[in-house]
Amino acid sequence: MLSSPIEIAIVFGVGLLLFGPKKLPELGKALGQGIGNFKKSLTDAQTEITTQVKEADREIEEKAKATAEANAQNSQSSVVASSTKSEDKPSSG
Repeated sequence: MLSSPIEIAIVFGVGLLLFGPKKLPELGKALGQGIGNFKKSLTDAQTEITTQVKEADREIEEKAKATAEANAQNSQSSVVASSTKSEDKPSSG
């Protein structure tokens, strides 16, 4: 952006010519406050997004665990039901 001291001096000089020496510090202060508010808003947004992502991950893990438990119970029920059916059949022989 402004990489050399000459560019910074030119921008400062143009600002001084446009706004005058009395208004320039006020504009600098307003610009600094605006940048500070922007950074704060950005940090708040990042925090909110991180919180929402962690909450969604937690819900997904809970649902996956519940699904795994349900599948395990269904598997056990199937094994018990199949062994009961084989016991009920009369043996031929």
